[in-house]
Amino acid sequence: MSQSDSRGLVLGVLAGAAGLTLAVVWYQNRRSSTGGRMVAQELYLNSNDRHVGAGMSVALAGQREVLDRLGALIQCVSELKDEVRALKTALPLLQDHVRDQLQGGSRSRRATPTRRRRIAEAARHEGQSSEEAESEGGYMTAMTDSEEDSEKEREAEEEEEEAGAEEEHREEPDELTALLERADALHAVETERGGGLAPLLERRDQFGQNDAFMWRLARAYSDAHDKTQDKEEKKEMAESGKKAGEEAITLNPNCAESHQWFAILCGQLSEYDTIQNKIKNGYLFKDHLDLAIELKPEDPLSYYLLGRWCYAVAQCTWIERKIAATLFGEPPNATVQDALQNFLKAEEICPQYSKSNLVFLAKCYKDLGQKQQAREMCSTASCIDNTTTEDDEAQKELDSLLSYL
Repeated sequence: MSQSDSRGLVLGVLAGAAGLTLAVVWYQNRRSSTGGRMVAQELYLNSNDRHVGAGMSVALAGQREVLDRLGALIQCVSELKDEVRALKTALPLLQDHVRDQLQGGSRSRRATPTRRRRIAEAARHEGQSSEEAESEGGYMTAMTDSEEDSEKEREAEEEEEEAGAEEEHREEPDELTALLERADALHAVETERGGGLAPLLERRDQFGQNDAFMWRLARAYSDAHDKTQDKEEKKEMAESGKKAGEEAITLNPNCAESHQWFAILCGQLSEYDTIQNKIKNGYLFKDHLDLAIELKPEDPLSYYLLGRWCYAVAQCTWIERKIAATLFGEPPNATVQDALQNFLKAEEICPQYSKSNLVFLAKCYKDLGQKQQAREMCSTASCIDNTTTEDDEAQKELDSLLSYL
C-alpha cells in the first residue's frame, strides 16, 4: 500500500470517528435538553416550591462535558495531523540519513542469507512479511553491532573452512598425480624398476581405492619380480601383484592397463605353480589380454604378449593338450600364423617396437618355411642395440637363428 493510500485511510478513519462523536454529542444534547424540559414541566405541575432551574443546571453540565470531550478529540486530531506532516517531510531524507550513519560506523553491505532468515523470522513474529520488513526505508537494523560482528566472524570461519576443503581437494589429486608420474618414470628405466614398488606401498592406504594407482602397483610387483633372484621371493611378488591386479580390475573393469598387467602377472605366477594352475593361468592370461586389446586397441605391448601366448600354445605337445582338455574340457587353441599376425600388428602400431618382437617374427617365418622374411627380420633386429635384459635374451635367440638361416 502506498503512503498516500495509507494517509487517506488514516484521515478517513479519524474523520469518521469525529463525525460519529459529533452525532453522539448532538443526540445526548437533544436528549438532555428534552429531558430537562420534561422535568421542569413536571416540577412546575406538581410543586411550586421546587426550583425550576435545577433541571436546566443538569442539562448544562452534560453539555459542558460533551464539549470538553469534543475539544480533546479536536486537539488529538490536530496533533496527529502535525505528526503526519512531519513524517511526510522526514521520509524522503530517511534513506540518506541511514546511509550516512552506516558509512560513518562501518562499511555498508547487503544482508547475508543468514540475516535475511533472521529478518524473516522477526517479521513473522511481528506479523509482517519478509518483503515488508526488508523494504522499510531500504535497510534493516534487526541485529545489534555485536550480533553483526559475531555473524561476520562465523561467516569468515565458514569461508576459511570451505577454502581449506577446496585446497585439500586440489592437493590430493596433485599428490596422486605426482606419485603416478614418478612410478611411470621409474618403470621407464630398467635399472630403476626395482625401486618403484616401495613408494607405492607406502601410500597404499591413502590411494588404494584408485584404479590408476592399483594397476601401477601391480606393475611394480611385476618389475620387482623380474629384479629379484630368489625363487620364493619371485613367487611372492607374482602372487601379490596378481591380487593388486584383481583389485584394480574390480575398481575399474574398463581400464585396459589393469587387464594387461593382471595377465602378465598370471603368466609370471604360472612359472611356480602346478600344471593345473599353469593351464588355468594360461586361460586367464588370454582372456584378459583380449579385454585389454578391446579397450585399448593401439597398445603394441598387448599384441606382443598375445603373440607370445599364441606361439607358446602352438608349440604345445600332444600330451600337454590332452592334459588341458582333461582339466578344463577344451584345450587352448592357437597356431603359429596367429602368433605371426599379432607380432605384425605390434610392428604396425610401432615400427621396431622391440628387438624381442622382431626375433619372434623371424621365428614365426622360419616355422612357416619363409626363410627370406625370417632373414629380413633378423637383419632388422640386429640393428637394434641391447638396452634391456629382454633384449639380451632376444640377442641369444637371434644368434641361434642366424646360425640356422
